[in-house]
Amino acid sequence: MRIIRGFLKSRRFSPPKNFPSRPTTDFAKEGLFNVLENTYSLQNLTILDLCAGTGNISYEFASREAGKITAVDTNYNCCKFINQMVSEHNLKDAIQVIKSDIRDFVRRTDKTYDLIFADPPYEIAFYHELVNDIFERKLLNPGGLLVVEHGKKTDLSTHKEFDKVKNYGNVNFSFLTYKD
Repeated sequence: MRIIRGFLKSRRFSPPKNFPSRPTTDFAKEGLFNVLENTYSLQNLTILDLCAGTGNISYEFASREAGKITAVDTNYNCCKFINQMVSEHNLKDAIQVIKSDIRDFVRRTDKTYDLIFADPPYEIAFYHELVNDIFERKLLNPGGLLVVEHGKKTDLSTHKEFDKVKNYGNVNFSFLTYKD
């Protein structure tokens, strides 16, 4: 994996063998950030990265100096790896790591965000529940964006906040906007 743009551009990193996470491919990540940069301002944001895994998306936001990022994952090894990367690349001011089940975090947090990125395992069955919880709890600031990474079998187009879906091979990103 590599960082595509920003002050960490071209840096490569690899999680340990048998890592419990499926990282977003560089191809899909590059497509996602092209859409984000050409559609939204990535400056001074509060960002939530749910199911952060390797931290791949969080590092990309941090490298672009997009704002403050909260990376949440339930797995101890994922959190440990992200914390090591944060320390190694001096990202302590940009990324905060929280070990928590994402559904519990979404149901309990009192913070709001400009952008939420969620990348749960493709085989889970609670995509719609997660999206509903985020919008019902008003975790997005007005005009805020939710991006959900999912496989081909998941369809989020029935949500009233749905804007579009972008496909990059086997990776799909659904974009949903909090319209207030």
